[in-house]
Amino acid sequence: MELRHLQHFVAVAEDQHFTRAAERLMVSQSGLSASIRALERELRAPLFVRTTRRVTLTEAGRALLVEAERILAQVRSAHEAVAAVQGVLRGTLALGTEQCIAGVHVARLLAAFRGRHPDVEIRLRQSGSGALAEEVAAGRLDLAFAYRTQADTDQLRSVSLTSEPMTVLCHPSHRLASAPAVLGPDDLAGEVFVDFHPDWGPRRTTDAAFVAAGVRRTVALEVNDVHSLLDLVDENLGIAVVPRHFRHKRPALAARPLKGVGEAEYETVALLPPERATSPAARALVTLLETGGLTPPRDGAQPS
Repeated sequence: MELRHLQHFVAVAEDQHFTRAAERLMVSQSGLSASIRALERELRAPLFVRTTRRVTLTEAGRALLVEAERILAQVRSAHEAVAAVQGVLRGTLALGTEQCIAGVHVARLLAAFRGRHPDVEIRLRQSGSGALAEEVAAGRLDLAFAYRTQADTDQLRSVSLTSEPMTVLCHPSHRLASAPAVLGPDDLAGEVFVDFHPDWGPRRTTDAAFVAAGVRRTVALEVNDVHSLLDLVDENLGIAVVPRHFRHKRPALAARPLKGVGEAEYETVALLPPERATSPAARALVTLLETGGLTPPRDGAQPS
C-alpha cells in the first residue's frame, strides 16, 4: 500500500466524484481509477459504490477512511516536525471553530500566527462542537476551538479557554424583561425558544440544564448563526438562553442570568489530538494563544 493510494482514496471519498477528485489532485481520471482499483485489490474489498452521478463509500470504505485520514495526518505531522527542528515552520494548520467562541479572538490570533509563521498555510472551517471534536480525533483538524463536549480521551485532549454562566435574552417588551433579576428553568416553562442546532455548544448546555431541572422545553426556531438568533429575539419571536458574552452583541435586548446551572456551566476549550500526534503548527498556535495576550476579557464583548 502506497501513501498516494490513500491520498487518492481520501480525495474521492471527500468529493464523492472521480472527475472532481482527479482535477483537485491534478492527476488523470484513468490514473486515479487505477489507483483505487489497486487499493481495492490489495484489501480484497470494494471501497466505493459507483453510479453515473457520484460514488459513495461501502462499509469497508468507511472503515478505511478513518484510518487513512489518521495515517495521512501523522505523515504530515512527521514532515512538519522535521522542518520545525530545522528552524522553519511549514505545512498546513487545519483549524476548526464554533461561531463566536468565548475566550479567544480567532481572527486576531490567526493574523498574529501568520505574521510569525508565513510559510504555514491556514485552513479554517466552522462547525458545531460535536463535529469539531470528531474531526480533531480523526486527524482531519489539527486543533479546534469549541465547547467542552466530553472528558479527555486517548484520542482527544483539551486546554481550557474560559467558562461563563448562561443568560436569558428577550425583547424589552417581553414579560421576562420585568421579571426578577435572576431566572430559573421553571420560570421559562412554556416559552417559545430560539436556539442553535443540537450540535452547538450553547444548545447542549441549555438542553442539559433543562433536563437536570426536569423542565421540558421546545425549540420552535432553530438557527445556525448567532446573528439570526439575535434577530429573532429582537423581533420578539422568542427568547434565547445563551452564553453571557452574547449580551454584548445586542445591548438593546433584556438580559437575565439563568440560575441553577452553575457558574462554570459553559466551558470553552482548545481541542487537540494526543501530545505525540499534535502538529508543530498547532503547538505554535496554542503557545501564541497562551503567551501572546490575545485572549479577550472573560466578560468582554466578543467578535462577530
